[in-house]
Amino acid sequence: MNVRTRDAVVRARIDSNLKENAESILKQLGFTMSDAINMYLNMIVMQNGIPFELKVPNELTLETFRKSEAGEELEKVGSLDNLRKLVDK
Repeated sequence: MNVRTRDAVVRARIDSNLKENAESILKQLGFTMSDAINMYLNMIVMQNGIPFELKVPNELTLETFRKSEAGEELEKVGSLDNLRKLVDK
């Protein structure tokens, strides 16, 4: 059996609403904040990095976001089938 001693302390300043919301969800899942932090840190070690993709958007993506937020160059397709036809062009 691999038993690890929990002998280190991690402190972080976070938004109180974020903390409360996260604790509420974790409680429903049967976890404490310490459990969640330990799982996250274990995943970092297992994957040798952050366990999800982090990217800085390129200029095209940033421009597309800007246009979408401004309601520019949007195309209404009406259905999933129409969207597929548009993508397959």
